[in-house]
Amino acid sequence: MTNLEAPTDTAGDDLAQSTSDASFARSLARSREIEAQIAVDPSRFRMLTGDRPTGNLHIGHYFGSLLNRLRMQNLGVETFIIVADYQVITDRDGVGPIRDRVLSLVTDYLAMGIDPARTTIFAHSAIPGLNQLMLPFLSLVTDAELRRNPTVKSELELTGDRPMSALMLTYPVHQAADILFCKANLVPVGKDQLPHIEQTRVVARRFDERYGRVNPDEPVFPVAEALLTNAAVLLGMDGTKMSKSKGNVIELGMTADETAKLIKRAVTDSDRHITYDPVNRPAVSNLLSIAGLCLDRDPVDLAAELGDAGGGGLKKLVTEALNERLAPHRAKRAELVADPGHVLDVLRAGNAHANAVADATLDDVRTAMQMVY
Repeated sequence: MTNLEAPTDTAGDDLAQSTSDASFARSLARSREIEAQIAVDPSRFRMLTGDRPTGNLHIGHYFGSLLNRLRMQNLGVETFIIVADYQVITDRDGVGPIRDRVLSLVTDYLAMGIDPARTTIFAHSAIPGLNQLMLPFLSLVTDAELRRNPTVKSELELTGDRPMSALMLTYPVHQAADILFCKANLVPVGKDQLPHIEQTRVVARRFDERYGRVNPDEPVFPVAEALLTNAAVLLGMDGTKMSKSKGNVIELGMTADETAKLIKRAVTDSDRHITYDPVNRPAVSNLLSIAGLCLDRDPVDLAAELGDAGGGGLKKLVTEALNERLAPHRAKRAELVADPGHVLDVLRAGNAHANAVADATLDDVRTAMQMVY
């Protein structure tokens, strides 16, 4: 992987941006090719995705990632969903009510339609073989490479005088282990996560170059590829970035009344004429986007229909559309909450399968490294 130091002149900035744009264009073109290949033969792919259990899932997750996971599952792509509980402590001093949050995530996955017979749901901390891969993988990267990773760089800037933990520094390697333990070759990501996929590819390639193969015809680890998602980025009800800590999100487990109250308090503006203008009217446009996603409608058309209905009319539309869209999910979720034993059984079965996969991968790693005694 080529890493450029931050340039100090404007021409260098333009060059770096141009390089980044070109790289993204290539990734986007490849992602479209993968989509076409999935339509023909989904069995060629194994997908890894997941969430950190730092809170309950909300509509940003629903439209941003959960629907796509369900689509991939139903297309026939073998899928692993990691509940990344160990990753909670990369940037936090404690785990919080982590057990409840883990089970809440699994509950929403199942309510969404994720089928444990086709998709493996597992907890990061329950898979020793996955985490053991960190040792050889850490030998394949340098301190400088890790510090150039955008996520790590951002954390360094945020920490100020506080020292960054070694766990946070090695976060990109954790993600490589998450992907490669099950030999996944497909990871759905947004543009800002592409460097993590590239780091994973670097780890896989260097392992092959340094330690060799078990099967001469193929490396131990496949080439991981990015499936770029085109989901709309939704704002919170206060018009800022969605954040559980801000209390500006609509959680999937909320009731219809709780949802209505949050939307009623949502930020709009003083112009009664509703238009879709994300640049100049981000809060109003965000509500239109939510309604459009729920109704499978163009937000521009919805704005035209609302006309001079004002913020009240817009919020009424969003409330009705969102509550209707989430009603089946919430009904199924209520059934699952009433049967916590089933949710635990699903997670434990997923852990057992993920452990078997991890152990087989670890056997290949030991063989390649000549550490079979």
